[in-house]
Amino acid sequence: MNRRHFLSATLAGSAAVAAAAPPKGIIDCQSHLFFPEVLDMMRKRKTEPLVHDDKGTVFLKMGDWLRKVPPFYLDVDAKLATMDASGIEITMLSTNDPGPEWFGADGAAVAQLIHDSLAAVIAKHPTRFRGLCVLPLQNEKAAAEELDRCVNKLGFKGILLYTNLAGAWCDEPQFHWLYARAEELGVPILLHPAKPMTTEQVKGYELTSTLGNMFVNTIAIARIIASGLLDKHPKLKLVCPHLGGTLPYISGRMDHQLTVLKRGPQNLQRKPSEYLRSIYMDIVSPLPEAMRFALDFSSADRLLFSSDHPWVEPKEILEPLRSLKLSADEEQKILSGNARQLFGLT
Repeated sequence: MNRRHFLSATLAGSAAVAAAAPPKGIIDCQSHLFFPEVLDMMRKRKTEPLVHDDKGTVFLKMGDWLRKVPPFYLDVDAKLATMDASGIEITMLSTNDPGPEWFGADGAAVAQLIHDSLAAVIAKHPTRFRGLCVLPLQNEKAAAEELDRCVNKLGFKGILLYTNLAGAWCDEPQFHWLYARAEELGVPILLHPAKPMTTEQVKGYELTSTLGNMFVNTIAIARIIASGLLDKHPKLKLVCPHLGGTLPYISGRMDHQLTVLKRGPQNLQRKPSEYLRSIYMDIVSPLPEAMRFALDFSSADRLLFSSDHPWVEPKEILEPLRSLKLSADEEQKILSGNARQLFGLT
């Protein structure tokens, strides 16, 4: 075989290998980790939020909301093993509440500690994790500086914005600068529930996470739509978790209230349901019928796979999704394609 034929055969073989190569893996858009340094900081605090140990169990206390923090919530290797078992290639990693807004004047230092800890994990596993930042939004100057540090120096890919911020809704005027800056930077804002403002109403029967978090998601995204922020920032990339709370199921009522009964702001450019269809939603709601409704309501172009690990095992989301027997194209968009485009992943 002459050199020309050899090169042709080699290139053809390489193309065949490339064509046969498996597709890139799943992108998990919502997954959390507690950091030892942050828990140690809260152990030293005299006021809430704080951490205490009781007979070998770690507890995180915020008012009457007391949560266990088992060791695997801090275990990077355990998270990687879970990712490997489910075919997750990249996780968009963040801490979970309490966010910096709960720490008063210490918020900026807490945010820096969280982000430095997260950046250290990413540096050890640069092909597996990308970062989402949480900001000390009680201090606009400090929050803006930390956002720029996270995006421009640490290479984080987005903002985790709690739907309620120590008792304030995330659409309130003091936070409007954040939506403008996120649009300018081109980074997504991922909404996430925190300690619900409905805790008193739902704490009976331990329904805080079941109902409280979902109601807060619903209220927050409805308020963002009604506020007109999506008209002011048409290029904003916004993600609502847990299939939009309950809003997709009642958005017809919101349309009717605004457009027929003329209740609420009359300066919106679209119906509420049309805004909602333009927002990304993650599929952390382990019920195939709910996923199907979200797919029909929105489209495969607007849904993102997330696990909410370590509270939810990825298989609890993957199995209902795969039971829908979607087309290969739809499933690929939800599992990774949309996220790669949204976060600019290569």
